[in-house]
Amino acid sequence: MVIRSLTPEPASEPEYRLASEEDLDVLHAIEVSSFDADRLSLRRFKHWIRVDHGILMVCHDKNTVIGYGLVWCHKGTRLARLYSLAVLEQHRGKNIAEGLLIRLENAAAERGHICMRLEVSKNNRAAIKLYERLDYRIFDEYTEYYEDHSDALRMQKGIHRLNPGNIKTPVPWYQQTTDFTCGPAALMMAMASQRAELEPNQELELDIWRQATSIFMTSGHGGTHPFGLALAASDRDFSVELLINTRTTPFLDGVRSSEKKAILEVVHEQFKQRIAGKTNIELHYQDTSQDQVEYWLNNGYAVLVLISTYRLDGKKAPHWVTVTHIDDHCLYVHDPDCDDQQAIDCQHVPIARNDFEKMSAFGANKLRTAIAIKSLDN
Repeated sequence: MVIRSLTPEPASEPEYRLASEEDLDVLHAIEVSSFDADRLSLRRFKHWIRVDHGILMVCHDKNTVIGYGLVWCHKGTRLARLYSLAVLEQHRGKNIAEGLLIRLENAAAERGHICMRLEVSKNNRAAIKLYERLDYRIFDEYTEYYEDHSDALRMQKGIHRLNPGNIKTPVPWYQQTTDFTCGPAALMMAMASQRAELEPNQELELDIWRQATSIFMTSGHGGTHPFGLALAASDRDFSVELLINTRTTPFLDGVRSSEKKAILEVVHEQFKQRIAGKTNIELHYQDTSQDQVEYWLNNGYAVLVLISTYRLDGKKAPHWVTVTHIDDHCLYVHDPDCDDQQAIDCQHVPIARNDFEKMSAFGANKLRTAIAIKSLDN
C-alpha cells in the first residue's frame, strides 16, 4: 500500500482589473449584499463603466469577482473622489479593500489627480481604520448624510504626496441659487471669511446681483461685472483691490447683438464712473498673477477670480470662484455652482497651477480679472 501525503493547493493571489459590462450582474449582487441603502443600480454601474471620468475596478479570485471600487475623477480639476468600495462578506479581512483602494489611487494619480476624498459612516469603524491606515485624514463631517440619517466623516489624502496645508482663513462655502449669480455667491463667501457674523443668503445674493449685473451676457440673464462686484464690496465697508487686464468693456465679444453691445458699454462706463468716486477701491489695469493671489492670501485678503468653465464642463462661460488656499502645486477654490455634484465636491477644489493659468483667462481676448477684499473692521 502506498500512502500519499496530501499537500494543500497553494492559495491563489487575487487579481485586479478594470470592470467591464460582463461584470454588471455580479457588481449589482455585491452592492445588494453590502449595503442596505444608497445602492448603485445596474444602470449606474453601466454608466460608470462607460464614462471617461470614472474608474471602476474589480478584484477577482479564481475568475470570480469578489469586490469592487469606484472613483469619480472630476473634470478640469486634480480632485478624485472614492465613490464606493465593497467586498463580499466571505472575503473580508484579506486586504482586498486595501488592494482595490491602492490601485484606484494609482490609477487616479496617473490621470493627473492630486487628492483623493471620501465619505464614510461614523459607525463604520472597520472602514475608518482602513482609511486611516492608508493615511487618509478627517477634515470635516456631515450630519445625517446617508439615507438612514447617520453622520459621515469626510476624509482626504494627497495621492501625489500633496499636503494642501492649513487654510489660513476659513472660507464658508455657499451654493448659488440661480444659474447667473456665481459672482454674488463668490463675493459672499469672501465677505463671510472676513466677518464671522455675515451669513450668506439668497436675499443678499440677489441684492448683489442687482447691483453688479452686466445686464447681458453670452446667453440668458446677465452675469456680474468685476467693477460691479468691487462696488458691492465697497458699499459694504470692505477695502477692495481690483485687477483687470483690459480697459475695454468686458464680455463684449460674448454677445452678437449691437443693441446688447451698446448696453454693455453703457453699464461699463457707469461702473467706471462710480469706482472713480470710491476711496476704498484700488483699480489696476494689469494681469492677475498667481504670485499676486498668493500675496493677497498671505496678507489677510479674501480673493475671488473669474475663470472659464471650459475645462470644467466643456462650456465657455465666465464663472466666479473664491480662492481658499494656494501652495506650490495648486490653487484651491470654493465653486458656488454644484450642478449635479455634491456640495462636498465643490469645496477647496484643487486646481493645478498650470491648469489654473489657462482657466483664469476668459474668452478670445484672454480677459483676466480678480478682486481682493479686506474688511475695514479688521
